Amino acid sequence: MTAQDTIPPTADLRKYIDFKFFGNRPHIRGRRIWVSMIAVNAEANQWNIPRLAHEFSLTEEEVLAALLYYREHQDEIDRQDAEEQSLFDEILEA
Repeated sequence: MTAQDTIPPTADLRKYIDFKFFGNRPHIRGRRIWVSMIAVNAEANQWNIPRLAHEFSLTEEEVLAALLYYREHQDEIDRQDAEEQSLFDEILEA
């Protein structure tokens, strides 16, 4: 079973997801962990919820909230990641 198989269809995510840092990028409340970092690792490494929680020192609820938020806002988050990568690439080329 992968992380994607255990994500509930809806939840109140305000308890877990915040936006006031990192250029309004969604991240775990009180932590410097972007939602996209959790989602990318879940997919790329096929990590399940307990493994993600362990690797990021989060609760399983925080991981589930991040994955659900990513699922609901994937296009926007992927766009933010692409813009961030583009800026990083420009800095490296300069």
